[in-house]
Parts: sequence; structure tokens; C-alpha cells
Amino acid sequence: MKVAAIQMRSGLDPDANLAALEPLLAEAAAAGAQYALTPEVTLLFPENREQLRAVAAPFAGHPQLAAVGAMARRLGLFVQIGSLPIPLEDGRFANRSVLFGPDGTQIALYDKIHLFDADIAGLNAYRESATYKGGEAAVTAALGEFTLGFSICYDMRFPRLYNSLANAGATLMAVPAAFTVPTGQAHWHVLLRARAIETGSYVIAAAQGGSHPNGRATYGHSLIVDPWGKIIAELDHDAPGVIVADIDPQAVREARERVPALANARDFSAPLQPPP
Repeated sequence: MKVAAIQMRSGLDPDANLAALEPLLAEAAAAGAQYALTPEVTLLFPENREQLRAVAAPFAGHPQLAAVGAMARRLGLFVQIGSLPIPLEDGRFANRSVLFGPDGTQIALYDKIHLFDADIAGLNAYRESATYKGGEAAVTAALGEFTLGFSICYDMRFPRLYNSLANAGATLMAVPAAFTVPTGQAHWHVLLRARAIETGSYVIAAAQGGSHPNGRATYGHSLIVDPWGKIIAELDHDAPGVIVADIDPQAVREARERVPALANARDFSAPLQPPP
């Protein structure tokens, strides 16, 4: 199977982001890809709740998603929108990934589970959970000879999710992202390779890259990693573009036979916390 990761520089105008996506999907299809993954916040890249409330559209009848379904059908391509913000009843948003089939229908949805809430010395606290509601379920979907495992950006720091996906049959892990530059330089390659190695799976990571209208700067460097942890395709910059690679289910079987970590895993009791 041939797969493509699409790198973008999304902004605050959903229609402009959709227009930027269309030629990149066409390029992926022309290169022979059967599946294409786009980055996190593909169709709208806001910086705060006010920007979200001003532009984010409800999921039902979402105009840009309907257009993506039409593109998938026209190109005969599985298209996964890495994520987009969806308004929820409690005033927060879901960071939702959507997979379309080659017939243009929606096959699967995933809401990002892990949210970045941090208190950093010398900086203001960052509470992603104040704006977004975390998902509660891991998701897989059939993708030809592969089973696709869903995740989004910060999820990649939680190996248990990928272990659960692999044990549920996932052989290709999708990681759409909008990594910041400092964390990207330090952690991007090593985390993605680690997720591939520990599960014996392919990992495809489609990234945002460059300076965005919301003031953010993202790392780019979209990757495709094989089950042995080798990077088989990379955009070594932060500009929009497409990478394509052939993936083979036999490589997954061989990696899991050579290092049967999934089969050898055991349950164990956690250490007790010492008394205060």
C-alpha cells in the first residue's frame, strides 16, 4: 500500500485552508497514494477560545468536511483529516480526526484523548482542558490490508495508547500534529520512532510547519517510519508539501516476530507509594 503524509501551514480561514489542501491531496493521489493523512488542526488553526467560537462550525453539515468527502470521492482516496475543532454542548471543543473512504463517506471519528495541562516555572499555566474536552475511546479502522490506529499530537507521549491500539490489531499508527519548534527539535523524531519500535508498527506523522497567522510557529518535518524504527520518508523542513512511501504488512509481521514485545508483555502490580 502507498501512503502519503501532507504538511501544511494552516491559518484562521477554513476556506483558505481547504483551498491549500486540495492541490496537496491531488499531488498525493497522482503519486499513487491510496491513503493520505493531513495535520492536526488542518481546517482551522486557532490560538484561543475566542477565535474558535468565531469560526468553528458544528460537526453536522460541516461545510469544509463535506468538501473533503467530495475530494476523497473524486480522487478515489482514503483521506484522514488529522483534526479540526468541533463545538460541544458544554462550551468546549473536541479535537476530532475524521477518516473518509474512497467513496467519500465518513468511516471513523476519533477525539484526541490526552490534553496538555501544565504549570511551567516562570510561565503562565497552560490548560488545554479549559478549551477542549478529551476523548474517552481509542479508535481503529480497517484500511486495506492494514488496520489504522488513531492518535493526535500530544497523544504520542503516552505509549499505553499505542500499545492498546496494537493489541487491538493496529498496524499503521496515524499521528497528525502541530508540534512547537523547541519540542519538535528535541522530541519529534525520537518519540515517533519509539512508538513504531515498541509496537512493531508503521507510523505516519503529518505536521503543521512554519509561522502561522495565529502567531504560532510549528516544527514541520512530517515523517513515515517503518516497524523497525527506520525513517522511510521525511520532509526535512517546515514548508507545505507531500511525502509518499510504500508500506508492507509483511514488515509488521517480521518486526513483531523478531521482537515479540506485544506477545511477551505481562501484567504486574504497581509499586506502593511510600508513606508521607
